[in-house]
Amino acid sequence: MADNKVKQIHQHKQSIWLDFIDRKIMNTGKLKQMIDEDGLRGVTSNPAIFEKAISSSSDYDADIKAKADSSLSDEELFFELAIADIQQAADLFDPVYNDDVVGADGYVSLEVSPALALDTEGTIRQAKNLWQRVDRKNVMIKIPGTLPGLPAIKAAIAAGINVNVTLIFGLERYEAVVEAYLSGLEDRLAKGEPLSQIASVASFFLSRIDVLVDPILVDRGLKDLKGEVAIASAKKAYAIYQRVFHSERWQKLADKGAKPQRLLWASTSSKDPSARDTKYVEALIGPDTVNTAPLETIDAFRDHGVVTDTLESGLHSADNTLIQLHHAGIDLQQITAHLEQEAIEKFNQPFKTMLAAIAEKRNS
Repeated sequence: MADNKVKQIHQHKQSIWLDFIDRKIMNTGKLKQMIDEDGLRGVTSNPAIFEKAISSSSDYDADIKAKADSSLSDEELFFELAIADIQQAADLFDPVYNDDVVGADGYVSLEVSPALALDTEGTIRQAKNLWQRVDRKNVMIKIPGTLPGLPAIKAAIAAGINVNVTLIFGLERYEAVVEAYLSGLEDRLAKGEPLSQIASVASFFLSRIDVLVDPILVDRGLKDLKGEVAIASAKKAYAIYQRVFHSERWQKLADKGAKPQRLLWASTSSKDPSARDTKYVEALIGPDTVNTAPLETIDAFRDHGVVTDTLESGLHSADNTLIQLHHAGIDLQQITAHLEQEAIEKFNQPFKTMLAAIAEKRNS
């Protein structure tokens, strides 16, 4: 399907991943169809996605019933269910992983418990445990880019674990995430361990930034910047990516087989009804990046998306947007810190709801 607009994005060296997983999409063949027709190159999951899948369907009931009387806690039972799904999805994406450049794509992400977002040692233990249990080369363990998450990211990379760093909202934190990745690779290299099999992405969240900033912009008389701050921040993050991954420090790692940690655009469904439903895809198409989008956004882009290189243009305009924010007294760093805390809570709540649903299904 050469005219498939989603598939055309890969011609611009960007990979489209699906921000959704459940058993139905795999068992009905829809996920395989999207791989074939849309050129889908990966999948991301999160606690909210699993909560919806488990709580609102009967697809998992038989497995829950079979283990209802086991000694597993509700959380342990959840990870048994999730790991089975992740393994199935990883196997579907194995041909993508083994495409022209082995390991360039085809990854499926599984997140550590959101209750560990501020627990460094707990995150390291669970990341290692999940990595070993899933036992697939094309899996990434999602670790939040919180301050306590940074040393966990470094330790996981040093241990040879593929990592999807999630919940990145600000430029300062993104720089710290890149530092954790490089340091982890350097630690691994110092131990004489290979680098070539390790892959990582840094998930930069978009629409939630605009949801919080847009009302402030309107209040400060800057409504012409409405809907522009997240995209401006993403373009500045990409400038950081280009600087770091063309540095002398990086080249030493690349010479040993290391892969760059790609930027991944997350939270890409538009929350503003007056904006295009494809805006966070169209505005950030460019090389060596990933965009993970929900089903509705992918469907919309397939229908009416515009495919053209946009990521590397308008950097001066992005600078001006962030400068105007500063001059208006809007502290973007404070806003992104708030978003991080809010996101932790937004993932913790559905995780608790899901565990309650599992407990209820076990008891019935």
